[in-house]
Amino acid sequence: MTITSTKIHMSTEQFNRMSKIIYDRSGIHFPEPKKYILESRLSNRLHELDMEDFDQYILYLTMGPYQMDEFQEMFNRITINETSFFRNDAQLDVFERQILPELLEARAKDKRIRIWSAACSTGEEPFTLAMLLHRTLGVRISDWRIEILGTDISEKALKVAQGGTYNNYAVRTTPSLIKDRYFKEDGRNFQLSEDIRSMVNFEKHNLKDRLAAKRHGIWDVIFCRNVLIYFDDEMKKGVVSMFANQLAKDGTLFIGHSERIKDLTEDFQQLSIPQGFCYQKPAHVMAV
Repeated sequence: MTITSTKIHMSTEQFNRMSKIIYDRSGIHFPEPKKYILESRLSNRLHELDMEDFDQYILYLTMGPYQMDEFQEMFNRITINETSFFRNDAQLDVFERQILPELLEARAKDKRIRIWSAACSTGEEPFTLAMLLHRTLGVRISDWRIEILGTDISEKALKVAQGGTYNNYAVRTTPSLIKDRYFKEDGRNFQLSEDIRSMVNFEKHNLKDRLAAKRHGIWDVIFCRNVLIYFDDEMKKGVVSMFANQLAKDGTLFIGHSERIKDLTEDFQQLSIPQGFCYQKPAHVMAV
């Protein structure tokens, strides 16, 4: 028989303290109307830790010897890593058919391409980009130095990405030809081919950490989709500024279809490509 734990009430004061901890460590903004999300998703965790209220949990998060481990556990519970391979195929088509060919031409001499998939969750996005590059370059891929980095704040999500094994839900939007070419069906799961897995590296990264981003150098393309919606304007400005600093002068930034940065920055200008949701630096756009 399954026993359902009762929800533990979170006061407004407790919510304010919890939301500040989350914001300070991750940049994710939880407005007061979303108090119920923290309350409902963390009540079971308090029961697991044999805690009676959120005051105890806040102390555990801020003063306990396992506070960083617990923050990871909490973060995994309060965020939803909703993603899949080939998500928003219209935007990916813009990348493959318009942005990528121009980039390949511009980098024909050095034969080096660097792509950063920020907040990549369980890795479907950077692996999708790897497949698009593999398909586009074909036998020429051995002549190129392809560097794709997937980063996320969640260690749990990154472990899934590094394993390269996905369930049917993750590949639900994957074209059949792609699935047959790059995946091996293993019972109810799909194992990604080593050719694609070897093209992507993963690393834990907090988008608040500009120094860590700087250490990786300059990128030709940055994908950061459906993440900015979780930030307030101050955090958004900081992240977009960081992307501008780390993007090549002719590089391209892709964001989610429901996200807008026009009123937050002068560092980027949106390209007039239907379904592209992509941006480049104004000086480069003017020069083209």
